[in-house]
Amino acid sequence: MSSILTNNSAMVALQTLKSINSDLAKTQNEISTGKSIATAKDNAAVWAISKVMESDVNGFKAISESLSLGESTVAVARQGSETVTDLLTQIKGKVVAAQEENVDREKIQTDIVALRNQISSVVNAAQFNGLNMLKGTDDVNILSSLDRSGDGSVEAQNIKVQRSDMTTSAGTYGAATETDLSSNGTRSAATATNTANAATLTFAADTDYSHEGFTFDVAGTTLVISAGELSGDENAAAGAVSARINALGLEGIQATVSGAVVSVNSTRAFEPVEVTATLSTDGTGAGDVTLANGTIPERAENVTFSSSAAVNEGDGYKLTVGDQTFTYVAGKNESFEDVAKGLKTAVDAGGIEGVTTKVAKNDSGDWMIKVDNDTASAKAIAIAGRAGGEASGGLFGLDGIDVSTNAGADAALSNIENLIQNAIDSSASFGSAQGRIETQSDFISKLTDSLKTGIGTLVDADMEEASARLQALQVQQQLGTQSLSIANQAPQSILSLFR
Repeated sequence: MSSILTNNSAMVALQTLKSINSDLAKTQNEISTGKSIATAKDNAAVWAISKVMESDVNGFKAISESLSLGESTVAVARQGSETVTDLLTQIKGKVVAAQEENVDREKIQTDIVALRNQISSVVNAAQFNGLNMLKGTDDVNILSSLDRSGDGSVEAQNIKVQRSDMTTSAGTYGAATETDLSSNGTRSAATATNTANAATLTFAADTDYSHEGFTFDVAGTTLVISAGELSGDENAAAGAVSARINALGLEGIQATVSGAVVSVNSTRAFEPVEVTATLSTDGTGAGDVTLANGTIPERAENVTFSSSAAVNEGDGYKLTVGDQTFTYVAGKNESFEDVAKGLKTAVDAGGIEGVTTKVAKNDSGDWMIKVDNDTASAKAIAIAGRAGGEASGGLFGLDGIDVSTNAGADAALSNIENLIQNAIDSSASFGSAQGRIETQSDFISKLTDSLKTGIGTLVDADMEEASARLQALQVQQQLGTQSLSIANQAPQSILSLFR
């Protein structure tokens, strides 16, 4: 049936043309925008994913800038600490030169002061955009990543870089109301004196020692007395042995005799002395020598720090020697080794005549500071501690290096080694942090590229496919137009029926 009111063919042709035009418009939009999914209506799920990833990409761009800033800041700090290390090494050369007595120590000290001032200048200048990592102890956080979990939550991650205080600040001792830490340090004696310690050799009474032979070992030096070298009774033998020991010329070792008893006296400050005695007879079995206290303890008195206690930032310790008190306040991640070395540096800088110090570790693993007094006046020894202070600088004690005297030159040698090690540790720490930041920065760059690639895979248009589809749709559009035209002409054929 034909109708002039309803043209089914034209309606079909029109719907087909509309569909073709819609596809053609979509294809043209893909070509113009370069995206197959440009809006949420194109594909809501994929569009949402792409937008989340795009926000992450923008976030990682900001992270990349943060890492660049952090890397530059740490690089400046590393360069500064390395320069400080070099300058401290130069100071060590001056200190070593000052060990000779026939050099102009005053001029050497002038050079040391100049190098010390240069170190202070380097530390003050080692800043980037106002941030100086060679001052203070607060950690610096550098934004390094955004971690997105499966539930969609996002958490920022940081690279924590620890500052290394390269100042010579003495720090601030804690308030009196803070926890008492004095129990963490114990003294071997309440006073330090120059009194010698001794071992005794007692020769048996009523004995003829002319047939006896002896072997004595004193501080690693062996004295052999063959049978027949001694004559007389125990008193004569003791006197002869005492003279033979003194003839060895051992530093800090002096033998005295009282009747049949020989006292082997040691004034060595930081070195115990071993004494052994072996008797060899002529076969009769006569004669005897009794050794008491075969290990002569060192003269120095010890302040021993607990191996079980912890050291926290701000823990301060005061060591009193005579009428002077010296303080060291621990920094972050320090130990009792650092406390002992810090107190040694402080005492040495005090320049107490006749007082020398040494840091060592005992057989139990406890760190000690040894204080020796080589004067006739006894020096009281006391230790106290308080928490809640402000840490001493990493180059604490540098200002106290003075090689103008023999004692100052001797003390400076060990103290400058500690300062150099602190600077080396600082440089190594900054170098490690800078390497980590560089690695993270490289990773973020590659990750950003990967995210961009992934986003492109989701939403970018296939231009080759779109081009081919465009040409096909253009042909379909032309054919659809002609089809609609033909369909619209169909009702005109009805006119022939009315002629």
